[in-house]
Amino acid sequence: MVTVRKDHPVTEDGSVDIDLWMAQLDEQIESSCRVPLRMACELARQSEQTIERPSYWGKQASTFRTGLEMVEILADFRADQDSLIAAMLCRVVREDQLALDKVTDMFGRDVTSLIEGVIRMGEVSKNLSVENSEVEVLGNTENQLESLRKMLVSIIDDVRVVLIKLAERTCAIKQAKYQDEARKVTVALEVQSVYAPLAHRLGIGYIKWELEDLSFRYLYPREYKRIASLLDEKRLDRQQYIDDVIATLETRLAAIGVDADLMGRAKHIYSIWRKMRNKNIGFDEVYDVRAIRILVDKQMDCYAVLGVIHNIWKPIPHEFDDYISNPKPNGYQSLHTAVIGPSGRALEIQIRTNKMHEDAELGVCAHWKYKGTDLTSSSTSYEEKLSWLRTILDFHEVQHDLESLAKQVRSDIEQDRIYVFTPDGHVVDLPVSATAVDFAYRVHTEIGHRCRGAKVNGKITSLVTPLKTGDKIEILTAKEGGPSRDWLHQGLGYVQTNRARASIQNWFKKQDKEKNIQAGKLLLEQELKRLAIDTSKINLQTVAEKCNYQSREDFFVGIGAGDIQITRILRRIEDLYGLNGEAETPPVRVRKSQYNSSQNDIHILGVGKLLTQMARCCTPVPGDDIIGFVTQGRGVSVHRQDCINVVQLQAEEPNRIVEVSWGEESDNLYPVNIQVEAYDRTGLLRDITMLLANEKVNLLSMNTLSEQENHTALIRFTVEVSELGALSRLLHRMDQLPNVLNVYRELDK
Repeated sequence: MVTVRKDHPVTEDGSVDIDLWMAQLDEQIESSCRVPLRMACELARQSEQTIERPSYWGKQASTFRTGLEMVEILADFRADQDSLIAAMLCRVVREDQLALDKVTDMFGRDVTSLIEGVIRMGEVSKNLSVENSEVEVLGNTENQLESLRKMLVSIIDDVRVVLIKLAERTCAIKQAKYQDEARKVTVALEVQSVYAPLAHRLGIGYIKWELEDLSFRYLYPREYKRIASLLDEKRLDRQQYIDDVIATLETRLAAIGVDADLMGRAKHIYSIWRKMRNKNIGFDEVYDVRAIRILVDKQMDCYAVLGVIHNIWKPIPHEFDDYISNPKPNGYQSLHTAVIGPSGRALEIQIRTNKMHEDAELGVCAHWKYKGTDLTSSSTSYEEKLSWLRTILDFHEVQHDLESLAKQVRSDIEQDRIYVFTPDGHVVDLPVSATAVDFAYRVHTEIGHRCRGAKVNGKITSLVTPLKTGDKIEILTAKEGGPSRDWLHQGLGYVQTNRARASIQNWFKKQDKEKNIQAGKLLLEQELKRLAIDTSKINLQTVAEKCNYQSREDFFVGIGAGDIQITRILRRIEDLYGLNGEAETPPVRVRKSQYNSSQNDIHILGVGKLLTQMARCCTPVPGDDIIGFVTQGRGVSVHRQDCINVVQLQAEEPNRIVEVSWGEESDNLYPVNIQVEAYDRTGLLRDITMLLANEKVNLLSMNTLSEQENHTALIRFTVEVSELGALSRLLHRMDQLPNVLNVYRELDK
C-alpha cells in the first residue's frame, strides 16, 4: 500500500509557506527545534538551483521540496534536531548547490557528519546498476548484492544516517513515477535490493512496506496492476466482511473485559504477490487479503484475545505463529493466526500490544529513549550486525539523547572485514589490513601475478598501504611477467592473505629450478648483508639441514620458490650462531627441541592453552608463522600459515580457524646499531621515531649528520631487539619510508 503525497501549503505567489508547513508538524517537532529547522529550510530554498528533471512539481526537480518531504517522514519517526536539519539539507549538498563548510558554520559538525554519511551510503548503493563480466570472476549477482549490503553496514557509524537515507530513497522512488522507464527500474532495483531489506532488518515496517510496493510497481508493472485490480474489484465486499467480523469480536472481547482497538489491516500488494508465487496459490487462497489487526494494552491480553478467536472460528492448521515468545531477528513481536471465518472464508488476524505495534511500524525509531549498556558484537554477518544495531536501542531506559546513542554504536561495532570497489563498481571483501596485492589476487590470479602498481581513489599508492572500506582500487599491470619475491617477505607487508601468498608460491614453484637457485641465493645473501652477517662464517649446509633441506641447492630452491620464509631461516641462524652470526658466540636463547613441541609451546589467542598437535603436512617449528585449525576430538592442529592445506581449510571452514602463537617469548634484548642513508627532508626523523614506536622498539641513542651540498642525511641510532627476525622486519619497514636510500645494520668497530 502506497501513501498519498501531501501538497505543501503555499503563499499567494505560489512559494511554499514554511511557517504554515511547520505548524502542520507542530506535534511531531519539539519547540526548541523549530527555529534552527526554519533556518535550514530558508537556506535550502536560497541555495536551490534549477534542475531539469521531470518530477511531481513539473519539469523541474526541487531539492528544497524533497528536503521538506524527508523532514515530514523523519518527523513521524520522532527524529532529533540534527537529523531533521541534515534531512532538509542533504539533497542540496549532494547536488553541489550548497557547500558543507557553510552547513558546519551554521549548524555544527554533527549535522555535517550526518550529511556525509548519507552521501557515502548513496555512493555504495548506486553501484547496483553496474553490470560487467567481472561479476563472473568475483561471484554471481546475488553475492554482489550481499557484499553491498555488508559494505553499507560496515560504513554506518550512526543509526540516524540510515533513517535519513531511507527517507531520501522513499522520496526518490516516489519521484521516479514521473521519470523515464530506465530511471524507474534503476531506482526500484536499488530500493528492492538494499533499502527495503535494510528497513526490514531495522524493524521499520512503516517504510519497508511502501518501499517494497513502489519498487514492485516499477519492476513488475503487469503483476502489480493485476493484483491491484483484484483488490479494487472486491474492495466493498471485503470492507463489509471486515466490518462484520470487527463487530462480532468487539462484543466478545467486551464480555471478557479486554479493551482493544480493532482495524482492517492494510493490504500490501508485494506481500500478496510474493505469497502467491512462493506457495503457488491463487489470489483467493491468500489469507491476508482479508485481515484484521487487534491492539491491546498488555501482553497477557494478546493470548486472551487469541483464545476468544479460536473459540469462535476454526484455526487453519500450520498458520499460527507466536512471534511474542519467539521474536523475529529484527525484534518484531506479534501473534499471527489464520481462521475459517464467517461464510467459510479465510481470515488472517494479528494480535499485539500497542507498544509492539509501535515497534513494528517504526523499528529503531520507536526507541530513541533506549540503548544497550553492555552489548558488544564481533560478528560480521549482515543479519547479526543489523539485529545487534537494533537491539542496542532497546530495553534499557536512559536519557533522551541521540548523540550518546551514536557514540555507543561507534564504540561497540567491530570491523574485521573491509569492502572495496573494483574500477567497474563491484564490491570485494577482504580482511582488515589487506593490501592492493591481496586485492589483485582476490580479483584474479593472473591480475595478481602481473600487478606492478595500484591506484587507490585515483591516486597512485604504495602496494604495502593497507586498504580501507570504500576505497576504489585500480591495479596497474604489465603485459607479461610474474610476482616479486619481495611480496613473500612478511616484514615488507605486501601480502596479508593466505590466498595471495599461496598463489605467489605456486607461481615460483613452476619456474626453472636453476633460476630459483640463483634467486634464492641472491635473496639470502642480500638479507644477511643488510644484517651485517658474514656468510663466510656460516655453514649454509648446516642451516639448510636445520630447515629440513638435504642440500644447499634444495635450500636455495625453497627460498627462491617462496616455500621457506626468510624469518624462519634467520631463526635457525640465530640459534646456531647467535645474533652476530659468529660461531664462537653462544646462542641468544635456549629453545626446546624444534621437533618435540608440546602444548606448552603454543598459545591460542583468546583461549590460552588447549590440546594441540603439529600438522604433519607442513611440520611447523618455533619461529614459523603459524595458524590453528580446530579438529573434531583431537584439539587444535597447528599449521604453518603458508601451508596449502590450511589455505583450503580457511576457505571451506573459516569458523574453525583460530589464531595461535608460540608460547615461549624471549625476555632478552640486545643493542644493535643501525645506519640510514636518505635524502634530507622535513619530518624524516619524526617518521623514523614513529616507526620505532609502532614496532615497539626501544631507542637508546641517535645521531644525525646532514650534507647540505647533496641534500642527504646520515642517521645512526642504537635500538634494542630480541632476535634477527625482528631486526630484519625493522630494517625493511624503514627502507620503505619516503626518501630513504639505504638502511643496514652497522657492527661495532
